[in-house]
Amino acid sequence: FWVIPAVEVKIEVVIPEKERSKEEMSPNGKASPLIYKVNGTARHYHLEEHPIASNPYHNPKDVVEASVCHVKDLENGQMREVDLGCGKALLIKESGEFHAVGHKCPHYGAPLVKGVLSKGRVRCPWHGACFNIGTGDIEDFPGLDSLPRFQVKIEKEKVYIRASKQALQSQRRTKMMAKCISLSNYNLSSTNVLIIGAGAAGLVCAETLRQEGFSDRIVMCTMDRHLPYDRPKLSKSMDSHPEQIALRPKEFFCTYDIEVLTEMQVAAVDVKSKIAVFKDGFKMEYNKLLIATGNMPKTLSCKGKEMENVFNIRTPEDANRVVKLATSKNVVIVGASFLGMEVAAYLTERAHSVSVVELEHVPFKKFFGERVGRAVMKMFENNRVKFYMQTEVSELREQEGKLKEVVLKSGKVLRADVCVVGVGAVPATGFLKQSGINIDSKGFIVVNKMMQTNISGVFAAGDAVTFPLALRNNKKVNVPHWQMAHMHGRIAALNMLAHGTEISTVPYLWTAMFGKSIRYAGHGEGFDDVVIQGDLDELKFVAFYTKSDEVVAVASINYDPIVSKVAEVLAAGRTIRKRDVDIVIFLSFRTGDMSWLTGKGS
Repeated sequence: FWVIPAVEVKIEVVIPEKERSKEEMSPNGKASPLIYKVNGTARHYHLEEHPIASNPYHNPKDVVEASVCHVKDLENGQMREVDLGCGKALLIKESGEFHAVGHKCPHYGAPLVKGVLSKGRVRCPWHGACFNIGTGDIEDFPGLDSLPRFQVKIEKEKVYIRASKQALQSQRRTKMMAKCISLSNYNLSSTNVLIIGAGAAGLVCAETLRQEGFSDRIVMCTMDRHLPYDRPKLSKSMDSHPEQIALRPKEFFCTYDIEVLTEMQVAAVDVKSKIAVFKDGFKMEYNKLLIATGNMPKTLSCKGKEMENVFNIRTPEDANRVVKLATSKNVVIVGASFLGMEVAAYLTERAHSVSVVELEHVPFKKFFGERVGRAVMKMFENNRVKFYMQTEVSELREQEGKLKEVVLKSGKVLRADVCVVGVGAVPATGFLKQSGINIDSKGFIVVNKMMQTNISGVFAAGDAVTFPLALRNNKKVNVPHWQMAHMHGRIAALNMLAHGTEISTVPYLWTAMFGKSIRYAGHGEGFDDVVIQGDLDELKFVAFYTKSDEVVAVASINYDPIVSKVAEVLAAGRTIRKRDVDIVIFLSFRTGDMSWLTGKGS
């Protein structure tokens, strides 16, 4: 179906379409008025600042004001969760100034007081999202919303916070966005910005455009039947329904004039004519294009792979169906990938048996290293998961048309009522082969630091791209993770508007299994050593991944907020040497002060 916003007649803001140089920017950094053509009609637009109301609280009954502490109760660099009676706020003191924002991360509700404060922003301890303490704005991901910001005043050495009750209760704020000019001016087969893919990268791109004042037409298209949803939950919370994991409600897309075409597959892109051709023959012209198609799961190549009850988890319907069929049955997971292991963990309490088949001798060896992999494997074995390592599936056998057995190359035969395949994925870029867009030998779209392809006006983001990672000396890498897809989408949108913004974020990911969360920051590909502090057997540890004496990544279980702290150090451009690991641990947990590590250099 199409989600087509209602017609808007009045418009505040539109960003010019044509690329503009720095000389065309006004002194305050905003765009100077320019002529822009839509469907051949010249229009004159300019950016305007959103006015800041002198009194942001329109309803006095919705306002609460409370004294929360003495000015000397907090030292510089400290945070405190304070109660205003009808809700809590996070009070922060930095460089002698007090700030107050929402106390919970809008992503999954993590307590930000347990996060990391550094140079004007607070980083979530769970998943690494970052928020500006002065504005509450989200600066790094995951998540879509910012924090509410509250007024702080000092009177007679006491700190007072004045806040909206509604904001205290919601603990989230959606940034102000522009809307589209009258959609009646447009041909259905023509759009200014076309976004292929409706995952995190595509949605953040569309939202960022609106936040930056772009008020021309935006169309997103997806092969999925649903509006954008929280895809990581497909393997972490498998019985969730689409509406429960939706990133935004349908009304949001209507309100901000973001059109979504579901169950629409692009078959080809003509970059010279700027036309996307859909599988059903429909054609759409575009001015700017974002390709954010993500990955497609690999399938098995053995006999019986097409039979009923063999699944790749791609949609909420797939995940729901697996849970239903697996209840009190025998499940075989092929592949000890993140998806495979999360599915195995989720099904353990529901299925009669869960078995994992994997080619390596320990799970996650290439990602977490052998010692951490073995600790994770032991946790699974303690929860009744059976592993069949260093082997592959040779055949899937059926009985009356349904899966009955999984035959391994080792000769072992496993009873199986359901089989879930998690053996990796390939970029969904086959439709671009004849487009002229630069694709590498593995099928990934090659982009620069501004998420631009080799074709002017064509950008790419998310799991389907390789991009220069600043953390690894601008090595071209593929980082197929949720947080990075968000940031890709934002960077692409900013550069569609000619901001000249380069990506510099530190990769951050997480996985959750049996109530244990593994957090990870950095990019450890090619690590040559792992320095572990803590107890692997007790699943309370931090692992530093090094390459040539330099820490390139960190992972932890039950060691918060060490991963977020290291992420802040790496984000500051600081190099952590192997010899510094003990100092990092000491400073993180004994003093909480890592300021010496947040400057530039080593």
